[in-house]
Amino acid sequence: MKLQRFPTRSALSATKRSLCSQGVPRVKFNGEEFVATLLDRRWTLPSPDTKIQQIVLSAEKGTRGAGPSSEIFLSTNTNPSLGPKMENENQETSFCVVRDDLLHPLVNGNKSRKLDALLPLVEDHLVTDVVTCGGCQSAHAAAVAVSCAERGIKSHLLLRGEQPEIQTGYNLISSLYGNVTYMPRSVYANREKMLRSHADYVAGCGGHVLWFDDILEASLTQNNFGSKSAQIEAYKSDHTTRVVIINEGAGDVVALLGVIRLVQFLSQDHLFGKERALRLIVDAGTGTTAVGLGLGTICLGLPWEITAVMLADTVEGYQQRERCLISNFKRHFGFNFIENGVDDIDDGIVHWVERRHPRKFGNILEGEIEACQDIAQRTGILVDPVYTLAAWEMATILSEKESKEDTTVVMLHTGGTLGMFGLAQRYRSFFCKLKDRTTTEKV
Repeated sequence: MKLQRFPTRSALSATKRSLCSQGVPRVKFNGEEFVATLLDRRWTLPSPDTKIQQIVLSAEKGTRGAGPSSEIFLSTNTNPSLGPKMENENQETSFCVVRDDLLHPLVNGNKSRKLDALLPLVEDHLVTDVVTCGGCQSAHAAAVAVSCAERGIKSHLLLRGEQPEIQTGYNLISSLYGNVTYMPRSVYANREKMLRSHADYVAGCGGHVLWFDDILEASLTQNNFGSKSAQIEAYKSDHTTRVVIINEGAGDVVALLGVIRLVQFLSQDHLFGKERALRLIVDAGTGTTAVGLGLGTICLGLPWEITAVMLADTVEGYQQRERCLISNFKRHFGFNFIENGVDDIDDGIVHWVERRHPRKFGNILEGEIEACQDIAQRTGILVDPVYTLAAWEMATILSEKESKEDTTVVMLHTGGTLGMFGLAQRYRSFFCKLKDRTTTEKV
């Protein structure tokens, strides 16, 4: 197995300093120019387009259901007035839902956005195999498996824990589209070592192994400075196995780009525009999507506030993750670009909040399955109790608070609904109540 190395971060930084010392000017762009330059690349999604729907809340009490959605009457406007018409026509208490859950039958929500800029770089470097990891019902692992299969790339998915007796949901999709290996939790605890060891195994004696960060660094060196690394050319002309390692959740800095692309799309004049105050709400697993939304907002100078509902960590943990992503973003993409904005964001760009009913990550509470059912039946939108229900609850609360203010509340639907199948296995008693409820209503 051959280890192919591209320029490191320190080498790239040295190159930048060298160019500046040789008199290459540090051109400064405004926010929109910066974003346009940043997003001038090849993408996975042909368009950043996504559907936007409006949920109207009425003071009339609901007559059925459980959970927060049953306290008010909900209706869906599938063709809401956006752009300049919003202020005149949308007088009711409501919030909008960005339907990223509809982007792809299997690869949707924030998984599509995170892979939007990543997959073209994998293709450009003629990768033959991808190694990544996740939980047993990992939406990320399934998204990588499907996306790689669509491009003729083999995926190798290391899933935490034991194989379930019956494969369903994202676990089933991962098994159908990729090569799944179940890893003991003790081994999975050291993800970096686990991923590297398996990548070496896949590469064999004559293959190459790279971390995705190496590919990103190489692409930046080529695109920004026009250099043609002999190592990169040799790598591309080599017809042996080429393995790239993608971190769990695709939570690297490149994942931010697809989310920033979404912000640019939503800020168009015929949608939410650049002048209207917005409260954009998202559920936070790793927090990467929330930080991407915040960076897009800052770079474009939008009067938007990003509210992230914390699910898997403390506020200190999310703030540390935010600082790390911002630092990496500035290091990778801030050179020669923006005059102000990303240099002034060290104090934070995301408002991290607790969910309505905090709990240990992955757990669901009594009545939440019924709440998801109620929302689905009354709006046609499926949310899940682990992730998107938390954002839905927060959007409902904030839309009532902001109804007297000139602020639009928007929820980003991050997908993940296939995870309901896995939850049905884990929480059988909760899902059995749906059957009991249906039987009771029929009687």
